[in-house]
Amino acid sequence: MASGRASSVTGATQTPRRCHNRPVNYPETAVGERASLEQFLDFHRYRVLSSLDDVTDAEAAARVLPATDMTIGGLVKHLSAVEDLWFSRKLLDVPSSEPWHSAPFDQDPDWEWHSAADNTVAEIRQLYVDACATSRAVAVQFGSLDDQAKRPSFGDHQQVSLRWIYLHMIEETAQHRGHLDLLLDAVRQARPSR
Repeated sequence: MASGRASSVTGATQTPRRCHNRPVNYPETAVGERASLEQFLDFHRYRVLSSLDDVTDAEAAARVLPATDMTIGGLVKHLSAVEDLWFSRKLLDVPSSEPWHSAPFDQDPDWEWHSAADNTVAEIRQLYVDACATSRAVAVQFGSLDDQAKRPSFGDHQQVSLRWIYLHMIEETAQHRGHLDLLLDAVRQARPSR
């Protein structure tokens, strides 16, 4: 495919398209189930990262919507924590990496949301990039979508499969992408006219 380019999924190629004047790797239509799940998750991950492109540190930390304490930085940091939870802690059953391992979740269950105000956009971006890279590296260690996570979930009572984790992460990331769109609209509307 001459116009295609390699995606983050090994061996897959995608035709570059544009969305909001930005090249976007849309998931391919003629691939297997696993490649589809990986590509849809990577598509949403990419859109989360692109939401940080023109946001200042102050904007990322600002509470711009009524009735919620949600911030752009807090949301992306939360998605980083969720990547760690499902791929590293649940699927592979390894201890959390930093900053999650030493985070005071026992004192503040929403620590990732609240502590994001202390991070720059660059730090939050790197945290998410690293979390997604780790998740991909963990997932490739499992040969089948039916492989069970090594650590039970939901009060240690239920086993979940790699397939379930992919689907859940697509749902989680897409849901928060919608929140990011609302937050970004509010941030842009609050900017002084040029």
